[in-house]
Amino acid sequence: MSTDLPRLGRQNLDAAPTAPRPAGILHLGLGSFHRAHQSVYTAAAIGAAGGDWGIIGVASRSRTVVDALRAQDFLYHVATISPGETSLTVPAVHTDAFVAADEPARVVAEVASAAIKIVTLTVTENGYSYSPATQHLDLDDATIRADLRGGAPRSTIGQLARGLQARATAGGEPLAVLSCDNLAANGAHTEKLVREFLHALPGTEADPVLAYLDAAVTFPSSMVDRIVPATTDDLRAHVARLSGLRDDIPVPAEPFTMWAIEDRFAGGRPAWERAGAVFTDEVGRYEQLKVRLLNGTHSLIAYLGALRGAATIPASIAMPEIEEAARAVLRGEYEPSVEVPNGVDVRAYESELFQRWANSALGHRTSQVGTDGSVKLRQRIPEPALRALAAGQMPHLLALTVAGYLSCLAPLPGFDPGPHAAAMADPARDSLARLAATARDGRELAARVLTELHLLGTELAHHDVFAERVGELIDTIRRQGTDAAIADAVAASLEAATDTTTQGARS
Repeated sequence: MSTDLPRLGRQNLDAAPTAPRPAGILHLGLGSFHRAHQSVYTAAAIGAAGGDWGIIGVASRSRTVVDALRAQDFLYHVATISPGETSLTVPAVHTDAFVAADEPARVVAEVASAAIKIVTLTVTENGYSYSPATQHLDLDDATIRADLRGGAPRSTIGQLARGLQARATAGGEPLAVLSCDNLAANGAHTEKLVREFLHALPGTEADPVLAYLDAAVTFPSSMVDRIVPATTDDLRAHVARLSGLRDDIPVPAEPFTMWAIEDRFAGGRPAWERAGAVFTDEVGRYEQLKVRLLNGTHSLIAYLGALRGAATIPASIAMPEIEEAARAVLRGEYEPSVEVPNGVDVRAYESELFQRWANSALGHRTSQVGTDGSVKLRQRIPEPALRALAAGQMPHLLALTVAGYLSCLAPLPGFDPGPHAAAMADPARDSLARLAATARDGRELAARVLTELHLLGTELAHHDVFAERVGELIDTIRRQGTDAAIADAVAASLEAATDTTTQGARS
């Protein structure tokens, strides 16, 4: 990308966007997804119905996006990419941006500000400081302990709780806290963690803010869906060619987008429905649809693709063996556990999923999708797996997903999963590596991961047959290759489905 081009700003856009309204939203987690999803909906809602719904964006630690936004009048391009074309939009909705790690006290002050009516979050599953094993706030976490002692809080939950505490003291204006992360019942989950933080404060310190939460704060749940790959230099150059402007922080996104939200906003909200959002009391069903059919299958595609040397999701799903495995896990093992929302055609949704994954122009990387699997898989696999096991069925493709994950993140000695697996980041990588270094085979590794680390929760850890199957597939990947493991799991899944159908016909 040429640095000789003029930088994106209000003065050099042919059709300068309307100046943003005063801020009514504080957003924690100023990453690409927020800027390609919630910001786009909010800009469209303001354009359609007005309202003081500008967004103050808060990055967790990195200054990259904040500095670029400040240099670009808080503007950036969203590049909507399909194989046939790339279209550019500029959602002019941010009014300010700062870094929480640099100004933790400001986060508290902004949450407490009466002008803020909604706090939204995209801090990833890792940002909630809870124990995956218990689903409760991790009171042993050093940052949480420090936040409970006082001073400017550093954790997201600490910042929310301390901000709500200050807001209650300042007059207790109504507020909604809206999680946009892939957590089951994310609104209720966020509220639970905030309340647990407050209950951990000494004495009666929490009483006024707990009463305020009861009276004037809501935690609606939401489901967000749009594939947003990482920004690359190639994208920056492409956007520069199309726009004639230098933009340091464009974000790529697929054409598909969905947002399902509970309509519980104590202080009001933008007209997001005017931008296509769905307000519904079935957010949990939309969440199942997305987290299992999309995200769960996506994980399988990423791990198998990385093991076969594929850099991207489109390259992975183009391999017939991986496509067959993806269709088998989606239809046979995830779908039976999903309550489809009213009005949704699940067959059409599934067909669209495969079109989305095959979007070769988007370049979504297997390493990005495979990152943080220790947190993501816990949201995706246990309930469908437990459902199958309770019915006397082995979920062979779910076991293959876990085997693929462990083969990528915790390879046994002598097995090289390749560069795309090596590029996957994961908070459990060191713990997994220690177990892999001393495991005699895949069976031992799987058993220890599920029972000692509780990778998939405590309930599934008691199903030795599932761990055994995961271990078998790890050993097959290591000794015979990924294709052999795929063939084994798919064949076993089809055989089990045939047996079930035959038994049903006889009964």
